[in-house]
Amino acid sequence: MLPEVGEVGQARLRAARVLIVGAGGLGSPAIMYLTGAGVGALTIVDTDVVEVGNLHRQPIHAGRVGAGKAASAGEFVAALDPDVAVEAVEAVVTPANAPALVAGRDVVLDCADSFAVSYMLSDACLAAGVPLISASALGLEGYCGGFCGGAPSLRAVFPDLPDRAATCATAGVLGPVVGMLGTMQAQMALSVLLGLTPSPLGQIVTLGAGLRWGGFRFDGAPEPESGFRFIDVGEIAAGDFVLELRGEDEAPVPVHPAARRADPGDPPLPPPGARAVLACRSGLRAWRAARILEGRHPDIVLIATG
Repeated sequence: MLPEVGEVGQARLRAARVLIVGAGGLGSPAIMYLTGAGVGALTIVDTDVVEVGNLHRQPIHAGRVGAGKAASAGEFVAALDPDVAVEAVEAVVTPANAPALVAGRDVVLDCADSFAVSYMLSDACLAAGVPLISASALGLEGYCGGFCGGAPSLRAVFPDLPDRAATCATAGVLGPVVGMLGTMQAQMALSVLLGLTPSPLGQIVTLGAGLRWGGFRFDGAPEPESGFRFIDVGEIAAGDFVLELRGEDEAPVPVHPAARRADPGDPPLPPPGARAVLACRSGLRAWRAARILEGRHPDIVLIATG
């Protein structure tokens, strides 16, 4: 009935192929509303397991505590609309598999709330020309934005990482906050699929404390000339200078047999000609260490072990 959609638009949605990375607080409402809109095919990627503490912000998993989130989300989709083709993928997104996951999609939703995954997906989407709808939420605040697919990438807007990393699991979040932003992701994705104007690509919507909505467009943001690239553990090569930035208590087995442990605040200088590979759990410590080294060493890549 909507003039912005109509039968032609509904047919476009039915033919659409959408990748959703993360079936948690952001992914739950996004999955719910994209399914309800009749999007034809959803691929849902997540390796986490449903816990009781998730349910206040992830209601699509109700009654499936202990199940894998990707499979649980797939069950929800099948129950809501059996005509939606759903694929549940239990895999960690890495620089190695991100291009294949993105390939052939009409739009990608980054619902993982992990900056390392966001950068990996942004790099893959930028290279493939696929629109990326990315969101992040914490506490009472967050944002949602449309990147790539002809618009600047996430790196163009966020060329550097925050000083500290926190997640919903470590710092908490009020359920409706991720609900609002996940629903915004669904709305932006539908706008892209339907070709609505103005396009949400090149736009960020922000939610601040006190229910303050804001935002801005970034259509002309230049891509950064430099930036640290994430690689997969399997891409470590002979001759790489590998630094394990996690302590032995956190990671008894280092990321690579040849890795040497180092303080992220005082990383040793790699030998000339060697590629520096900096590894930690989230990528934040590796990014900080890379910032320290970048003026003295030209070839640096990062690993986020997860």
